[in-house]
Amino acid sequence: MAKTTVKADINFEQELWKAANELRGAVAENQYKDYVLPMIFLKHMSERYEMRKEELVALTQDKNSSYYTNDQEEINYVLEDADEYLSKNVYIIPNEATWEYLKANAEQDNIKVIVDDAFDILDATLAKFRPDLKGILPRIFIKSQLTARQVGGLINLLSNPKLSQKENPESDVLGRVYEYYIGKFALAEGSGAGQFFTPGSIVRLMVEMIEPYEGKIFDAACGSGGMFVQSLKFLQSHGGDKKNIAIYGQERYDGTLRLCKMNLALRDLSFDVRLGDSLLQDKFPDLKADFIIVNPPFNVSQWHPEDLPENDPRLFGPKEEFTTHGNANYMWMQTFWSHLSDKGTASVVMANGAMTSNNKGEKNVREFMVNNDMIDCIVRLPDKLFLTTGIPACIFILSKNRDGKDGQHRKRLGEILFIDTSKMGTMESRKLRVFTDADIDKVAATYHAWRNVSSDLSSRAQSRDGEPYQDIEGYCYAATLAEVQKQDYKLTPGIYVGTEEVEDDGIAFEDKMEALKTQLQAQFTKGNELQQKILENFEKL
Repeated sequence: MAKTTVKADINFEQELWKAANELRGAVAENQYKDYVLPMIFLKHMSERYEMRKEELVALTQDKNSSYYTNDQEEINYVLEDADEYLSKNVYIIPNEATWEYLKANAEQDNIKVIVDDAFDILDATLAKFRPDLKGILPRIFIKSQLTARQVGGLINLLSNPKLSQKENPESDVLGRVYEYYIGKFALAEGSGAGQFFTPGSIVRLMVEMIEPYEGKIFDAACGSGGMFVQSLKFLQSHGGDKKNIAIYGQERYDGTLRLCKMNLALRDLSFDVRLGDSLLQDKFPDLKADFIIVNPPFNVSQWHPEDLPENDPRLFGPKEEFTTHGNANYMWMQTFWSHLSDKGTASVVMANGAMTSNNKGEKNVREFMVNNDMIDCIVRLPDKLFLTTGIPACIFILSKNRDGKDGQHRKRLGEILFIDTSKMGTMESRKLRVFTDADIDKVAATYHAWRNVSSDLSSRAQSRDGEPYQDIEGYCYAATLAEVQKQDYKLTPGIYVGTEEVEDDGIAFEDKMEALKTQLQAQFTKGNELQQKILENFEKL
């Protein structure tokens, strides 16, 4: 499926950051999203209603339309018929919950009450048709430290025509606004933001590699839904139809789940996302997904594996041998594998430490996965890709289509592709690296060339662009099972592609430096004590 041309975007970052600055001083930066994003969601729903209503009015005035009529009573009936809106995934919004109503009352002293009341009305309106959206718009403004002037200023700033879907119908304006704020707030929030934000270039790479054209897509740690949105963008850029995908997700934090539901609703996606800890409360025990795209929390310790049932169907073997209290990384792996369909593929962001860990509970799982041909590809990522953590990361691609029987991919049993991207990416700022489009295309093409069915029987594999796969020193290598076993099941790409191997314990550089600093201070203290004791002994001589 060929890529289609993506429409040019309008530039409105300056306007968006002005809106965020309206909150400065009264709201902590890590709470901006709680105020701005619900307003953007309301604006989107209101504009969609307004646009559909205008369409219906035009149809009643069009003599070539089956809606044409001069009867005002019939016109009113059409304009008030909920089905006429629901057929377009639009809802009739009561006047007090429309953006125009908020804009008209932006200078009122009680605007905070007006906004919270609008949230209540919209929440109830949506819940009548989508019970799963109940509670996504909590009353937060009246309890905040924001002044009426600040709230009114925020409404006026978000009313800028640049931020209007109605004024810019060819651009995904509100969806992009939503993404922009999530990214900015992740940077402001620091380490905790890892609960809901994965940088876009990483998500794009994962999606381009596994190509979710159709089927069930699952994310067991879905955060704000970025994996799903990028899957939609991939589908649209390749001329696909979002009706061909079904979205399932689970998220541990209620506030983040609300963001996810708003994000997906903004995109008109049909979804089933549920609240709960995927490790201990799997809300989709029977789900078999065609694609899993996920960035689970890294290195989660003390996650209470003792609470798992002895016969948990996700486990590859006895609980005491295939889990560990110290790290949940490989419990995530077992969870994802259990949710793959017979031909499914999973793309998983994981801490580098998972590639080499010798902890019994982790290594047992890694050996089992290698020996049973579950791992398709390992991608080592460069540093500084994440806004919210310094932990070095990689991508595991797991696959159940490695037997070559699906007609799209060649038989890859007994092989694992290793790709090292540690020298790729471009520094966008002093602290943040991003993959360029060329980087993403290169890595995806390498994987596809190795994985896909070849039209040339003389070559082992061939990409969509017709270039056969070949090992490239320092970049990629297709290793045999025997080669991986010889390396004691270590999965660090550098071992195989020929770059210098760097042992990685999965601990962030900043954490290592802090620990070294603490150790050095303790040694200085001990040294001072010894020096004092020696001087005291001299005094006694």
